Amino acid sequence: MKEIKVLVVDDSILYRQMISKGLDSYPGIHVVATAADPFQARDMILRFEPDVMTLDIEMPRMNGIDFLRKLMPQYPVPTVMLSSLNDAVFDAMNAGAVDFVSKPSDEQGENLNQWLQEELIPKIHIAAKVQVRQARNSTEKEPVIPKMNARGRTLLNKVLAIGASTGGTEAIFDVVKRFHPDIPGTVIVQHMPPGFTKMYADRLNNQCNIVAKEAQDGDLVEPGKVLVAPGDRQMRLVRQGGIYRVEVKKGEKVSGHCPSVDVLFQSVAQAAASDSVGVILTGMGADGAKGLLAMRKAGAKTIGQDEKSCVVYGMPKVAYDIGAVEHQVPLHQISEKIYYTFNTMP
Repeated sequence: MKEIKVLVVDDSILYRQMISKGLDSYPGIHVVATAADPFQARDMILRFEPDVMTLDIEMPRMNGIDFLRKLMPQYPVPTVMLSSLNDAVFDAMNAGAVDFVSKPSDEQGENLNQWLQEELIPKIHIAAKVQVRQARNSTEKEPVIPKMNARGRTLLNKVLAIGASTGGTEAIFDVVKRFHPDIPGTVIVQHMPPGFTKMYADRLNNQCNIVAKEAQDGDLVEPGKVLVAPGDRQMRLVRQGGIYRVEVKKGEKVSGHCPSVDVLFQSVAQAAASDSVGVILTGMGADGAKGLLAMRKAGAKTIGQDEKSCVVYGMPKVAYDIGAVEHQVPLHQISEKIYYTFNTMP
């Protein structure tokens, strides 16, 4: 197997040494260079042509986000961001980063191996397989999203469920930003660390035309509301007396994740069945495929993102291959497809 060449970029010499030494101790990964700032990093990219770059956000002379925006058009290196609990990481995703991990504190030095194995190394392996794409051509025709035909009680009976992983923060935003406030109650699982899910939900709430929040146990699922599963909880849809709510509780990983898309989709299949639409977006692995199949078998309509528009065509591919995806469409058309699907449902 070919070694993954990694460039570590961080202004802290402690982190540069700690991360590069840790990564070099794992087979299949070789740190070819380190850099203290983006200007050094650019020289190292030209010299060593790394397969993956790890990049800090806060650095002197130029921050990681501005660096990505300048770098990606000329040198599209798959990048994993190392971030403290800061919503600037979502700007980094928008600028072209593949994924991010929570940066360990200095006190976690003794747990570095666990952090590397569970957090950083899996993301590096995923990033190494990603072909970084340029932004979608602005000349592509934007879909015109109709409003819901149904009103009142009918919308209360409908549920939209969305699941995503690698590349999903931008993919979900691309879908949700086109929603009108009449969208049926929406539940989302995006694989993300604790803390970041609240910031992400707040970002959707502030920048989109719907109400979004990090889900809490017992929250109502209502038209115009988007609930994002917390980063360390399993979220399930339940129906009580004709009203949908979410259960948000601690739980073991399912399909390798907590929250798990499979857990959410399975619960939607049981609680909402043919009154639901399931959407699976970009992501590595298979989480959500079986759950989406359960939804389709229960009478739900299902949509998958196509290969060309995915950052990682993993989860949607597995779902498509097992027959869980009824309609496969490009990312920029998914919102339109969701509205069309709900408008043609009984």
